[in-house]
Amino acid sequence: ITDMLVRSGAVDVVVVDSVAALTPRAEIEGEMGELQVGLQARLMSQAL
Repeated sequence: ITDMLVRSGAVDVVVVDSVAALTPRAEIEGEMGELQVGLQARLMSQAL
């Protein structure tokens, strides 16, 4: 939802209240049992 809003230009600012609640796409789309070590940490370091 957030991705679509940002890409549409409908919003200027997005505030994320809980970074810990975000889930990396690879974790959502990956297979059950697949290791996703450090994905969230990597995403946060890239975004900052």
